Amino acid sequence: MTRTAARMPDQLAVVDGDRRWNYRQLDERVNQVANGLLARGYARGDALGLASGNSCEFLVTYFACAKTGVVCVPLNLGWRADEVAYVLDHSGARGLVVEAQLLEQILPGVEKVPAVHDIVVAPGTGAPYGQSLPDRDWRTFDDLCATSTTAPDVYVDERDALSYLYTSGTTSFPKGVVGSHTAIYLESLMVAAETGMHAGERIACLMPLFHTAQLNGFGTPAVMMGATQYLLRGFDPDALLALVEGERIERMFALPMMYRALVDRPDIRERDLSSLRKAAYAMAPMPDALLRACLDVFGCDFYLAFGQTEMSPVTTFFRPEHQLSHSGAVGTQVVNVQIGIMDPDGELLPRGEEGEIVYRGPHALNGYLKNDEATAAAFAHGWFHSGDVGRLADDGMLWFSDRRKDVIKTGGENVASIEVEKALYAAVPDVAEAVIVGLPHERWSEAITAVVVAKGGVDLDADEVRSRMREHIDGYKIPKSVIVVDELPKTSTGKIQKNVLRDRFADHYDAS
Repeated sequence: MTRTAARMPDQLAVVDGDRRWNYRQLDERVNQVANGLLARGYARGDALGLASGNSCEFLVTYFACAKTGVVCVPLNLGWRADEVAYVLDHSGARGLVVEAQLLEQILPGVEKVPAVHDIVVAPGTGAPYGQSLPDRDWRTFDDLCATSTTAPDVYVDERDALSYLYTSGTTSFPKGVVGSHTAIYLESLMVAAETGMHAGERIACLMPLFHTAQLNGFGTPAVMMGATQYLLRGFDPDALLALVEGERIERMFALPMMYRALVDRPDIRERDLSSLRKAAYAMAPMPDALLRACLDVFGCDFYLAFGQTEMSPVTTFFRPEHQLSHSGAVGTQVVNVQIGIMDPDGELLPRGEEGEIVYRGPHALNGYLKNDEATAAAFAHGWFHSGDVGRLADDGMLWFSDRRKDVIKTGGENVASIEVEKALYAAVPDVAEAVIVGLPHERWSEAITAVVVAKGGVDLDADEVRSRMREHIDGYKIPKSVIVVDELPKTSTGKIQKNVLRDRFADHYDAS
């Protein structure tokens, strides 16, 4: 931020509604918040929670933390109160920046964590708010800003934590990924170099900044190169197309399901999309028919960014030149990442053989916060273990096969299957056995699907099962479908064979 503002102070940095800030203005606001944090006693290594949609205040808070050595802890806005409480407590957050319209949603979690003393209310969408927790120190975002716009003089080590990003795993509560300044800095340089991001490039920012894909896959590279980010609060096809046309957007990032919604619009060929140069997607390869339709409609280069939060996040790019020649692959490794395929004994396998995908490189996390055991397991044999299974072809192309962990990537979210299973059992006592799997789906990439066995003599209604679950789990984690079977396939030791179910019902959503 500091260097970009010094190089090109008048270059447009961010557009958020009616606000259009150049890099000088953005950097001055960052410095004001940084100095405000220091004035209130925040120090290197302290943690600050951040509950915000895509806004200037999100970017300002993130970079103010970076300048002071404070660790930024973005909250997923889809979390329940107990998840919010867990992350704030586990991260040791002493304060929280929260947009006004999110207070009602976020405060029940904050209330459970007395250590979160400071509540800073950002304007957000302008919703009114009341101070319902009188034992906390409340102030507005403007109140947090110091008068000085001079960069703070604070020592920050290159391997200090910049962020704790919490990612779902095989347990109900997420793990805190400790991302360092070095990892995110080098990943940002890599993205800019590999994808040709440049000063003045106009980028639509519609995916949530609290996810590493948007934040570090696009946001930090954009600031590094002096590009312009146009902030949107989610996927609104009309607003997005109007933005592309009105601001001559050159790059966008969306999920396959979003591109499907765009290409299916009856007016899409009447829209002026000629400014677009690159369109990125993530989470999963795009179905071939959809990809071809996108290439035809948008007339620009498409690429897939593949990786995970622990790698800051990009490890491979499925590049424009490979989109039609290697359908289903996830790309070739990026310049800072080495990829290997490893067997269970820690031996690297030759090209063409299938095993666990492992990584080496400076993008890797420092470790999992307060979880030495998980950190040691993740870096066993000197490589970071992705938990994914795949193979490397002779031409360097990575092909993804399956997930060792039972985490379902659906609509841009990571969902732990065990969490959904627990909610299902809690909601529906008439279920004798249940398992949650992700099945291929054109819109969601993977659709959360319940495969259940009913108790004897009971007829289960799929809609009723899903309805009951709404009291126990977030809406986006509710299964898209409930499949009732007579029995579940199991190993000789009684373990349910999820891979068999995935194969058996792989075409379940084809008709829909």
